[in-house]
Amino acid sequence: MYLLIHSESIYITNHVKGTARNTMATRLLVRRIWSVCVKDSRRLPAASLSRSSSSSSSLSSFLRTAVHKQYFLCPRSLPLSSHRCVSFNVQDNDDFTERVINSDLPVLVDFHAQWCGPCKILGPRLEKAIAKQKGRVAMAKVDIDEHTDLAIEYGVSAVPTVIAMRGGDIIDKFVGIKDEQQLDSFVNKLIGQ
Repeated sequence: MYLLIHSESIYITNHVKGTARNTMATRLLVRRIWSVCVKDSRRLPAASLSRSSSSSSSLSSFLRTAVHKQYFLCPRSLPLSSHRCVSFNVQDNDDFTERVINSDLPVLVDFHAQWCGPCKILGPRLEKAIAKQKGRVAMAKVDIDEHTDLAIEYGVSAVPTVIAMRGGDIIDKFVGIKDEQQLDSFVNKLIGQ
């Protein structure tokens, strides 16, 4: 993907197999990033932006400063925190062993698939239930299409399937969608409350 900024206009071109096409989603994303960067440019020291020059040189000056200070990479609207991420995608069997089986924290393992409608409903609910625990529980997401061997090993025959594990042992399991109250009690059971 190429981002061309010329005279305060944004052009996005995706090159897919030699053909160029514009995508609405990409344009919207860049516009949001652009608006954050423009807002941040107002907060930059006066020396970094030349207000007396023309609009295009002011823009190019800002872009050099913004790229140099990584305004595009770390927009101010995204909180930067040092807390440990308690939700992660499993990469392979070794990653599963290291981050789930050998975890010091209890772990909810969410077996899901991209094509699964109920999985898309349950995923955010699980994230919310995990977030309420403030780091006392981790959540591993396993895509069954990418990690079929793990799905078979843990007896997953339908998605979504959620398995609660502590110290490498299965504590509890459910298949299908649960409401927020049921998920909260499921998580509390895992951490022993």
